[in-house]
Amino acid sequence: MKHVIIVGGGAAGMTAAIMAARHGARVTVIERMQRVGKKLLATGNGRCNLSNRRLDASRYHGRRPGFVAGVFARFGLEDTLDFFGALGVEFMEENEGRLFPVSQQASSVLDVLRYEMTRLGVAEVCDTIVQTVTSKHGKLRCVCGNEQTFEGDRVIVCAGGKSSPNLGSNGGGYKIAQALGHAIVEPFPALVQLKLDAPWLKRIAGISVPGSAHAWIDDNLRRTETGEILFTEYGVSGTAILSLSRTISESMLQGRSAQVRIDLFPALTPGELTALLQRRCAHAPFKPIDFSFVGLLHKRLIQAALQSAGIQDVQRPCGELSSDEIARIAATLKAWTFPATGTQSWMFSQVTAGGVDVDELDPATLQSRLAPGVYFAGEVIDIDGDSGGYNLQWAWSSGAVAGICAAS
Repeated sequence: MKHVIIVGGGAAGMTAAIMAARHGARVTVIERMQRVGKKLLATGNGRCNLSNRRLDASRYHGRRPGFVAGVFARFGLEDTLDFFGALGVEFMEENEGRLFPVSQQASSVLDVLRYEMTRLGVAEVCDTIVQTVTSKHGKLRCVCGNEQTFEGDRVIVCAGGKSSPNLGSNGGGYKIAQALGHAIVEPFPALVQLKLDAPWLKRIAGISVPGSAHAWIDDNLRRTETGEILFTEYGVSGTAILSLSRTISESMLQGRSAQVRIDLFPALTPGELTALLQRRCAHAPFKPIDFSFVGLLHKRLIQAALQSAGIQDVQRPCGELSSDEIARIAATLKAWTFPATGTQSWMFSQVTAGGVDVDELDPATLQSRLAPGVYFAGEVIDIDGDSGGYNLQWAWSSGAVAGICAAS
């Protein structure tokens, strides 16, 4: 019976443990936190966005995002739904294909995973940090910080990235991989809030609006996302921004200039919005300019938007606005432009971009091409997905494939 050691007890690690045990291996999971699955409890705002009906390789990123196709071919969406269905999890589908447990509790997903691990006899060793993986006399040894050593036939590194270090990911998996000779694509935060340069951010902090956000890199449009946009004291957050953030974060790592342009009226063309503003001014020309926007725009956004459009005297009657001024206001509301200055820290990012170079992994098994018997799965690999369940799907799929192959 093979002994498979799994470094990291997150989503990928628990799936790998279950699949390896089901395929006849003796399994030990080594987790640096006090218990396995802590990060899973925070996913989907505590509801666990398990996957997405619209699973497609185009929703993934990295130097070679197409790498996911081979993994999904072996363990894809339907395999995942069958896996969790057999464990007792019922699904419900929400907007844009997002799949959640009917219980609406991430804790219930963790509970069934841990139950299955216990049923299969998987050993859990917590509060223990694996520092290196070495090979000796045909065996692999996991050397830990507390001077403990665990010896096995196969090792699966599922130690995560660097995001949310308070929940268990601190980049330790990269050190293990580098010691084995692997190259690491430089990690950077993804699905993270953005810092912007604007003088009025404190005045509009806390305002949440629906809209579209656009990432402009070196004056070229690179990505557009639609959804919630939340203004903060440091910049912006919300679903649209998190989905956009990878593009901004990567460009700033490369030293390129980045802007966020926000469209507060994505359903209207610039011409339609200009015409709407003209009609409002013509209907009540006596209203002060700022008050004329009440009922159209969030009240706390009005002053900042007008200032950004170059309208200084906002107490003038709106009927005095020139055609050029109305056009400038409409242009601002359609493409409110903010220079990006950075992202929030690793503590606030939901996922890590970058990681172990996929060119050094077997795409069919996830085994290292450099260190036989060592496999990688989950966020530690240079693969990251969009918001909406795609990252957890990668964890389930890569963990399952690595677990099956390590045990076979």
